[in-house]
Amino acid sequence: MARTRFADRRAAGRALGERLAGGVSGDAVVLGLPRGGVVVAAEVASVLEIPLDVLVVRKLGLPWQPELAMGAIAGVGDTVETVRVESVLAAADVAPAAFEEVRQRELTELRRRESAYRGGRPAIALGGRPVVVVDDGLATGATMRAAVLAVRRQAPLSITVAVPVGSPRACGNLAADVDEVLCLLAPDSFRAVGQAYADFTATTDEEVRAALHGVRGTV
Repeated sequence: MARTRFADRRAAGRALGERLAGGVSGDAVVLGLPRGGVVVAAEVASVLEIPLDVLVVRKLGLPWQPELAMGAIAGVGDTVETVRVESVLAAADVAPAAFEEVRQRELTELRRRESAYRGGRPAIALGGRPVVVVDDGLATGATMRAAVLAVRRQAPLSITVAVPVGSPRACGNLAADVDEVLCLLAPDSFRAVGQAYADFTATTDEEVRAALHGVRGTV
């Protein structure tokens, strides 16, 4: 019988790792998007026995409706990529100054989280290596697009986006931007990422650090 739900993020990560096994070379790197994506990515990295690192992405919410994304930013090394959701920006008539104010605020938080999660350790080099970018799910895909753009700037050998669940549209839209999209569940009835998990409890910063320090490789 086809899978319709995962027990939790760790179970989802193991399922992703098993699907990726045999198709990922030994010099590959797994990048997890905080917070929940890092827990999934840690299991992927463990199954594949390859290094794990964090790729911090921040949603840029509308100033008066923060839960609605008007864009996203992602940072890899000194590179920060910005993705704009033009349909939202146009509909909400967001002034450039208002967008930039939100972007700068989230950039400060992005750098703070990078430092907190890594504990002073440098980012893993991505140049010339296969990179697997993992999140716990895709809704609009805006944050993942920002992540992919940031990774692409580092000249990896290839980019694979791997998620346990996603909307069919988000998973399909990413296909043109990467070498492979692995989305284990993409139901036509997709409403939210959490519907694919029995336990979708919010991930804490402490859990992110524990996952990174428990699996993170070197080189």
